[in-house]
Amino acid sequence: MSRSLGMVLGWVLDQTFGDPRRWHPVAGFGSAATALEQRTYAVRRARGVVHVALLVGAATGLGVMAERSTRRSDVAHTLVTAAATWAVLGGRSLTREATTIDGQLGRGDLEAARGQVRNLVGRDTTRLDGDEVARACIESLAENTSDAVVAPLLWGGLLGVPGLLGYRAVNTLDAMVGHRNDRYREFGWAAARLDDVVNWVPARVAAALALASAESRERAAAGWAAIRRDAPAHPSPNGGVVEAAFAGVLGVRLGGSNSYGGEIEDRGTLGDGPAARAPDIAPAARLARRVSAGSLAVAVAITAATTTRHLVRRRGA
Repeated sequence: MSRSLGMVLGWVLDQTFGDPRRWHPVAGFGSAATALEQRTYAVRRARGVVHVALLVGAATGLGVMAERSTRRSDVAHTLVTAAATWAVLGGRSLTREATTIDGQLGRGDLEAARGQVRNLVGRDTTRLDGDEVARACIESLAENTSDAVVAPLLWGGLLGVPGLLGYRAVNTLDAMVGHRNDRYREFGWAAARLDDVVNWVPARVAAALALASAESRERAAAGWAAIRRDAPAHPSPNGGVVEAAFAGVLGVRLGGSNSYGGEIEDRGTLGDGPAARAPDIAPAARLARRVSAGSLAVAVAITAATTTRHLVRRRGA
């Protein structure tokens, strides 16, 4: 019960306040990871495995210690779980960025929108037109709703605070070193592959929640068709599924070619509607919020099922 209550409270805190402006725990983890990289880095996969194991192990171990230290107090356990949930979620900050970009495009301030969308995507944005900025924003809303909301909640529901902190460590390391450039192609291999593994189920849950949140059966059917038809062409085994679902449900076309450090990457075409435009950002943000709320319900259900199973085992013993 305390785990469920803590996760609900943490979700409410995230939806109300978003990420803290200063002293964010994830930023502190990133600084520690950067410092450790100076000692572990080498153009070898084995070194990347060590790097990931040390950092994910430390984050998960911290979660285990937090669980054990609050085991005898429901109030303490609820508060620790709430704090951890708030720290790892990014739903409110994500939709806040999208709302800002929507306003900038609505005012015709393309330069500001290009700069703002860099907070969400890793692609080159300096030459994007307004529709391309909107596409980038919606694609990030889709993928990051899965990565920064659905996945941590599901892992938290299953494993508690260790699941919350361990997942966030994996996802942060993927963002830091899981790139295909010369520096990280080998060293970042472990972070990228582990991130694919831990997000495989959450991405599909996020896609299912997007379909369930569609405003009509036709839009849900279009989302399912986009997943089956278009997601396999996306370079990410998880991002393509969620983006295709959003594209179909919103009735827009996402995907295409993006530039990363001067290299062009074709991400396929997702959805068969018209190209995404600025007016599509607000509906995408509303869909992201519905998926977020749905994932909280799923996480609470997972927690309840896990708790019930433990109680049955104890009674059987």
